[in-house]
Amino acid sequence: MRGSKHVRKLTMLVLAFMIVLTGCAESGSGGKASGKLADKVENLPAGIAEKDPVKLMVVRKIGGDDHTAQFLAGAKQEGEALGFKVDTFSANGDSAKFHDAIAQAINSDYDGFIISHGDDPASVQDVKKITEKGIPVVTFDSLPEIGDIAGVTQTSQDDEQLAKLALDKLVEEQGPDANIIYLWVDGFPPMVRRNTVYQETLKNNPGIKEVERFGVASDQTSLDTQNAVSAILTKYPKGEIDAIFATWDAFAIGAARALEEAGRTEIKIYGIDVSNADLELIQKQDSPWVATAAVDPKMIGAINVRLLAKKIAGEETPAVHNLEPVLIERSRLEGAAEAVNMVNLADIIPNWGISTEFEEDWMKALKEASGK
Repeated sequence: MRGSKHVRKLTMLVLAFMIVLTGCAESGSGGKASGKLADKVENLPAGIAEKDPVKLMVVRKIGGDDHTAQFLAGAKQEGEALGFKVDTFSANGDSAKFHDAIAQAINSDYDGFIISHGDDPASVQDVKKITEKGIPVVTFDSLPEIGDIAGVTQTSQDDEQLAKLALDKLVEEQGPDANIIYLWVDGFPPMVRRNTVYQETLKNNPGIKEVERFGVASDQTSLDTQNAVSAILTKYPKGEIDAIFATWDAFAIGAARALEEAGRTEIKIYGIDVSNADLELIQKQDSPWVATAAVDPKMIGAINVRLLAKKIAGEETPAVHNLEPVLIERSRLEGAAEAVNMVNLADIIPNWGISTEFEEDWMKALKEASGK
């Protein structure tokens, strides 16, 4: 009995030693990675193959709206399709929570960061701290100063074009002498860019009169806007306001509800951004929301992930990338055979929700290997 115990112990020691040797041989075989991703796809970039799996963190300052939910969903869906692990966090407009989430994530083992709506000097410092650790960063709708940090890619919707599409439609339909309500909030880079186009539009159309303006960014922006527009309507009888320019769909949602409740749907809304909730409102009978300029928010999240994946792979990426918007008009949705949502919107708007930008062959191979 004693002899057999010694044999078993000796066998276990030999097996353990062989496992250690095997591990050393694999890690030292010319630097070849043995991670799950490398097993699935040949010729995977080394920066991706050596991770098991690649881990990404997406931190967004604003929240509480469908656009945020779809942006985060798009990032998560694209990352997981590539076999990555993707964590997301929305601070719902709370700066302290936003920066605290980044600070905590920096000390975790993430391979890359997407920072959305980093709109203050502290955001610049956050990104510097991340990059100093050798971790790549892609930002969305964040301070231009972040672009001064080497290696960072800044993405945004083409905000100037978003505002121009919506405002040109407003002027076309309401005329160059329209009385309007302006829904806008300062302090966010995309809002600053949209406001620049708004001011240019007023300058080029001196007959347009801004009768009122309102804007807050909070976890209940739509409700706050609804209450504010309802109060404004009591001051202006029918015929004294022609249109509302809403620089964010959270504003447009609140405005549409206020107009419907007050029976003031003669006032038309021209907005920016789109979601399933927005499309539902736009398609309601006699909806005052007649046009919105937008980029698919899920695709924004997906493209940000692709850019970040390229950085981790050691591939070239641009310093700046703008996503081109389209104008979605209520009149075009009315002829649809069924209710229009973010998926079948592509039946009306060509190539909506589809983009191959920055999608490399190795990314397609990873998606195919994972069945996504």
